[in-house]
Amino acid sequence: MKSILVVVDMQKDFVDGALGTPEAVRIVPAVVKKIRSFDGTVFATLDTHFENYPETAEGRKLPVPHCIKGTPGWQLDKAVGAALEEKGYTPVEKHTFGSVKLPALIQEAAPGESFSVELIGLCTDICVVSNALILKANFPEAEITVDAACCAGVTPVTHEAALATMDCCQIHVTGI
Repeated sequence: MKSILVVVDMQKDFVDGALGTPEAVRIVPAVVKKIRSFDGTVFATLDTHFENYPETAEGRKLPVPHCIKGTPGWQLDKAVGAALEEKGYTPVEKHTFGSVKLPALIQEAAPGESFSVELIGLCTDICVVSNALILKANFPEAEITVDAACCAGVTPVTHEAALATMDCCQIHVTGI
């Protein structure tokens, strides 16, 4: 069985930048360790916005410019980026919470093979849960796992709520 790791939005703006949190900073060592020890195919999503962010639907509801392509905040956290470069990965830019391209990329990485997918990253309650649900909807028979110890939410309460939601949707939650 092929193993796939999806590292969700471990970008500077979500770790210690515009939308960073102490919880996000704390998971970086665990994320780096997971990437380095993972034996399989790795994808990393990149939340990607542009200068017009304030005029977008998301920007009107969350008026904090973040992950503007080409800015330091859009870059991967340095330690996470170094681990991903060492391991080898496929970057996946996305313009909303979940990537609609990710299922097709995973299908291409495992043509005709059975596979499992593990997700880690930020934010548990927005982009991790969105990607996990998209993957579960596309691959209902695949084992989809989220490692809670390698995720952080906007708040600890919403992190826990997202984990409970994923568990209800038959996404395996580990690292609790």
